[in-house]
Amino acid sequence: MDWSLIGTATGASAAAGLATAAGALPVLAVRRISQRLQSGFLGFAAGVMLAASFFSLILPGLEAVAQRGGNAVMAAGIVGGAILLGAVTLQLINQHAPHEHFIIGPNQGAVTSQMQRIWLFVIAITLHNFPEGLAVGVSFGGGNMTNGTATAVGIGLQNVPEGLAVAVSLASVGYSRGFSFLAALATGLVEPVGGFLGIAAVTYSSILLPWGLGFAAGAMIWVVSSEIIPETHREGQQNSATTALMGGLVLMLFLDWTLG
Repeated sequence: MDWSLIGTATGASAAAGLATAAGALPVLAVRRISQRLQSGFLGFAAGVMLAASFFSLILPGLEAVAQRGGNAVMAAGIVGGAILLGAVTLQLINQHAPHEHFIIGPNQGAVTSQMQRIWLFVIAITLHNFPEGLAVGVSFGGGNMTNGTATAVGIGLQNVPEGLAVAVSLASVGYSRGFSFLAALATGLVEPVGGFLGIAAVTYSSILLPWGLGFAAGAMIWVVSSEIIPETHREGQQNSATTALMGGLVLMLFLDWTLG
């Protein structure tokens, strides 16, 4: 086990995760932002996650199989299977775990106590953000520092507006400003856990690297398709959300290519 690499990857995922707290700081002074701006923030996050899935996870996963002597069919089969496994895993968790969405808040009448609300949002935050930490961790697999750095920077950048969007959304539906900030902070605390598990697994066995990269990509793509995009389109903000998504995707492409 390369504990130095594990420490670096875990630290990078922690730094990316803590960016959510930095983004959430304005909620302590501002209670509400427009629906259009919220959708734009989440659209930007979706663009970064999509770009990171392909440029920092799927493509390196295919290359990892090729470096071990696998042919193109084997590489596509392994990484493709891992992508599906990641997506199915998130789908199953979503079906069986209590879950609430960021923008619409708690369902009326569905939650009766503050403690229940806290636990529902902790589960929801874990569901949405664990794959991001996992992605940062496994992107350092094989000692690929440039790829890992690009992924960590990209995830960190999208966590800033995401943290603000989450915190302000919670505050706007009745949660206290303190709780809203702490909920966004909790999002960041989840990511180094995923980062540690991801890098530890692929460091323990290099055979797991393409599987880990593909799994993280599939999980993030599922989150974007099933959760973030529907939320950004809910109030008719397709144009601003799509523009922000394209901006996030291009920014992540730029980071990945220039840092790599």
